[in-house]
Amino acid sequence: MTDAQTTEAEGSTEPGRLVLQLTGVHAAYGMVRVLHGIDLEVRDGEVVVVLGANGAGKTTTMRAICGMVDTSGSIQLHGSEITGKKSADVARLGVAHVPQGRGTFADLSVEENLQVGAFVRKDKEIRSDIDRWFDVFPVLGERRQQQAGTLSGGEQQMLAVARALMGRPRLLLLDEPSLGLAPMIVQSVFRNLQSIREEFGTTMLVVEQNANLALGIADRGYVIEAGRIVLSGTAAELSSDDAVRAAYLGY
Repeated sequence: MTDAQTTEAEGSTEPGRLVLQLTGVHAAYGMVRVLHGIDLEVRDGEVVVVLGANGAGKTTTMRAICGMVDTSGSIQLHGSEITGKKSADVARLGVAHVPQGRGTFADLSVEENLQVGAFVRKDKEIRSDIDRWFDVFPVLGERRQQQAGTLSGGEQQMLAVARALMGRPRLLLLDEPSLGLAPMIVQSVFRNLQSIREEFGTTMLVVEQNANLALGIADRGYVIEAGRIVLSGTAAELSSDDAVRAAYLGY
């Protein structure tokens, strides 16, 4: 067994096992409270979506998980408390975050961005994983030596996802992956996410305003309003809920 296989075996989870659990999570920026007792869970192999309008608390939920905002309550990863841990420590525990706005290293090449994504790893299979993601995202392979800042918005989003996956995360957090992209590119991004989920079994928590596409790849979802979860259910249940349809699906 290789070093990487050993790492994956040690970090593997049983099907359906609880990966992430938020219980009574509050978060604030200074004196401004944004989250007011969030309860949320993600199980192994699931894609879970969080829907909500601008300012509802979606991004703050992601930041709370990653230790980027003042937080109270309980956030557990595989049963271990991570509330209050620093972002780098959360990443080392297997949580990869694709932030809103993508956040690629503009002055680095595509390939260098992928190498940065593997900073938490110590195995010898980083090169083969770079080649793997170039196979999944062929346009990145064609531009491997190109500066990331010169890529199109859709290509930068693909690079941000591939870079996050280079850490072989146990949980992938995606914050508004459709933001600022043309509709055709958005559809391509979500097709890629669906393929990654199907091929690699990657567990994902996705924050998104495009409810149609997000629910199309999700198992379950939550609706957040003013920092509180107001509705949850399977993707099918949310898609058929009159309030969700009127507010987010447009019919």
